[in-house]
Amino acid sequence: MPHHALEIALTRPLTSAELRHAAHTWPLAANRDATRLMAVAGGKTPERAAHRLRRRLTAQLPIDVITTHYPDLHGQVLLNVAFPPATHAVLKRNARGAGLTPERYVRQALHRALAEHAGREADRLGHAVHQLLLHSSPAHLLSAVGHALTRLPESPKS
Repeated sequence: MPHHALEIALTRPLTSAELRHAAHTWPLAANRDATRLMAVAGGKTPERAAHRLRRRLTAQLPIDVITTHYPDLHGQVLLNVAFPPATHAVLKRNARGAGLTPERYVRQALHRALAEHAGREADRLGHAVHQLLLHSSPAHLLSAVGHALTRLPESPKS
């Protein structure tokens, strides 16, 4: 049976006692502030592995989302989200109205939201560059950007 690296995003940081207790159920590695955990789970597919992990740990952990840690061959990351019953009912109704499965409906909504965000970010950066070019030449701006990028202590936060 293949094994899959999964990341668990939590709704709040864990106490050390909660982490120890959960680690007795499933081997886990926590990040510095115990808001994300890593686990390896067996399953024929990443979906089954994430489902198995959620079933075993939901009672012990405040799980928000489980994702595959590595993208698949198409660059996609699996999201395993457990919606509250009322939200799930609305989601199913909206998906049915759109002629889609709930999974496909959520996937399309996420893709649309990410594309809109990327478009807004591109517009924002384009406007900022335009404003900078009002007061400097393209060569000076490019040189300044290159200089700034080589001096970054870490990658910018999005």
